[in-house]
Amino acid sequence: MTRFDRSERRIWAGTAHAYAATFARLCAHPVPALLDAAAVGPRTRTLDAGTGPGTVAAAAHARGAVVTAVDAEPSMAALARRSVPAAAVHIAALPRLPYADAAFDAVVANFVLNHVGRPAAALAELRRVLRPGGALALTLWPSPPASGQALLGRALHTAGVVRPPELPSLTPEDDFPRTPAGITALLDTAGFRRSGCERLDWEHRAGREEWWSGPASGVASVGRLVRTRTPEVRAAIKQHFDALSDEFADADGVLTLPHSALLATAHR
Repeated sequence: MTRFDRSERRIWAGTAHAYAATFARLCAHPVPALLDAAAVGPRTRTLDAGTGPGTVAAAAHARGAVVTAVDAEPSMAALARRSVPAAAVHIAALPRLPYADAAFDAVVANFVLNHVGRPAAALAELRRVLRPGGALALTLWPSPPASGQALLGRALHTAGVVRPPELPSLTPEDDFPRTPAGITALLDTAGFRRSGCERLDWEHRAGREEWWSGPASGVASVGRLVRTRTPEVRAAIKQHFDALSDEFADADGVLTLPHSALLATAHR
């Protein structure tokens, strides 16, 4: 495990229910397009890598697929087992998965590549478990982010919060551009064929307090940054969040937050 991977384990430990109640609805938006891109349908042997609370696994099962799901966080795997009892859910972390070569017809990974310390090695492992001719589809957040996704980061920045050493970034040799060209090049390097990427744009609607509850509950790296600050700094972050979110709010205080994701596809 890299230093980044160890940090991710700490960030996500025990957060399954908090994530399911906050950011999971946002991350569910690309799921139909993700499954379409991987041609997931009846009897498709499908691996959902980084299943989280089981959102993608449930959607794949509803299509008649034979679903296996994996997550590095035990609380996520436990929630996925309860949510999708028909799926085989295991605890494991990229870039090492407990499956045989060519075990799956399709592999999907919804916003997982943002959370692994060695993205190229993770993709090589996903290719290993995919049968020849099988399809991979994955989503990830782009950089720079859309304005709605950037809101929480802007509140932290305005409050003077900087990323501390205990929240490391990827090493330069492991990092890659979060652009269509960047992810396509990474897929090609991992040995995939017919790699491609498109941008998905949508507007996520959420109440102001609902959107704040994610970081307030400690979900993801932004939540870690909020929860580890002093009460005074947390209050300042919230004050800036309230002010900055006005530009997205309607008369009832509901936020319309523009978001974008990259949807990449490739074949073994």
